[in-house]
Amino acid sequence: QVQLVESGGGSVQAGGSLRLSCAASGRTFSGYAVGWFRQAPGKEREFVGALSWSGGSTYYADSVKGRFTISRDVAKNTVALQMNSLKPEDTALYYCAARRLTTNEWEYWGQGTQITVSS
Repeated sequence: QVQLVESGGGSVQAGGSLRLSCAASGRTFSGYAVGWFRQAPGKEREFVGALSWSGGSTYYADSVKGRFTISRDVAKNTVALQMNSLKPEDTALYYCAARRLTTNEWEYWGQGTQITVSS
């Protein structure tokens, strides 16, 4: 099984930056896509962006495009979410997830880490 752990959550003022990391235990990310999602209380889970480990190609939701960047660290087998120009509406519980490239289902999920952006 694949186990995912997020780190780097916290609080920041609007306009600031935070960096999250997603680490896998038990298996390498090779052959997987790694995605970031977020969910605010009372709202549906929202797709933030994703990275395909092989080649490092990325895709972002319009709401974060130009502000957030997803990258990989091959040596550490981790995926980072760099968040710049944060806005209060970015406040949410952030999750990383993983799926095999041969499937369309995000089958592995981390526990989540809280991001709070104050005005």
